[in-house]
Amino acid sequence: MANNSLVLPRPGTVKSNEPPIQAPSEADYGATFGNLLPSARYLQTPNGKVAYYELSPLSPTPTDLKTTISRVLFVHGVQTPAIGLLPLASALSSRFPYAQCVLVDLWGHGLTETPIAAHEATLFHSLLEALMVDLGWETAHFVGYSFGASTTATFAAAYPHRVASMVLVAPAGLLRSTQFDELQRSYLRGGQGLEDEARSWILEFLEGGQLVVPSDWKERFGRGEVVAEAVRDWQMKQHQGHAASVVGIFRDGGCLDKHAEFAEAATKGIESLCILGELDEVCSVQDLHDVGMRNVSVVPQVGHGVVRQKVPEVSRLIEDFWHKLE
Repeated sequence: MANNSLVLPRPGTVKSNEPPIQAPSEADYGATFGNLLPSARYLQTPNGKVAYYELSPLSPTPTDLKTTISRVLFVHGVQTPAIGLLPLASALSSRFPYAQCVLVDLWGHGLTETPIAAHEATLFHSLLEALMVDLGWETAHFVGYSFGASTTATFAAAYPHRVASMVLVAPAGLLRSTQFDELQRSYLRGGQGLEDEARSWILEFLEGGQLVVPSDWKERFGRGEVVAEAVRDWQMKQHQGHAASVVGIFRDGGCLDKHAEFAEAATKGIESLCILGELDEVCSVQDLHDVGMRNVSVVPQVGHGVVRQKVPEVSRLIEDFWHKLE
């Protein structure tokens, strides 16, 4: 069962020599949710073992066809791992059949381990860089959702030569820690005697309340639908490092106060598209304009869950954006 009392180091602390916390097995994952994802591939890095999944091109690229959209990397948000982006990735793969599409489980999510290290943005940058090296990719088109969008933006600021284009869906990172009250800011700072309450508050804040798993989740997975709440519940119970990674990400990984990094990414000349749900409380059009992100599309009548709740609309916007690049 999961170790939900684990507290990860904070930025600036001495690096731990402890081994990473192992992730659940692929067999357990498949036994619970079926085989919607391709078989996992694993990459061993200095920080721990990373799982990723490749949607192989549906068609070989004809020798007379030049296509810009050949390598796509999907970066998920906090709590829901790579499988949460599978519906969008599958839709785009069918529209761009020559593209190599890869989804990755970030630290502490899905089948990827939790390193005993501060979960700051650079830890996730090193994961993405190691994955691209392993894949033999010089550049990729990034699709990031929520925390994954913040990670994509900060990665683009630090490694602009790696990012051919970026799509930021419902990006986190532009919330300000100053919007929270003093007690909540104390949870962000952490410390002895606060961690249990801090963990409960962070998880409830991210969930928008208590986690409720739909009673028909098994039937829905059987029909090929991804029920994110069921995946999040499974991780909380089966991945011993998941809760600690979630807390570390929210505090230090890039969910908050990344305005300067977004603004820097906007100056790098990288073609970008931002997609927001009209009712999203995490990010607004004005937030993005304030950091120089001008190409923003809004999907009506949906909130932060736009990436799963409005797959046809989101995939159509990305398709139009990518066709303009070509």
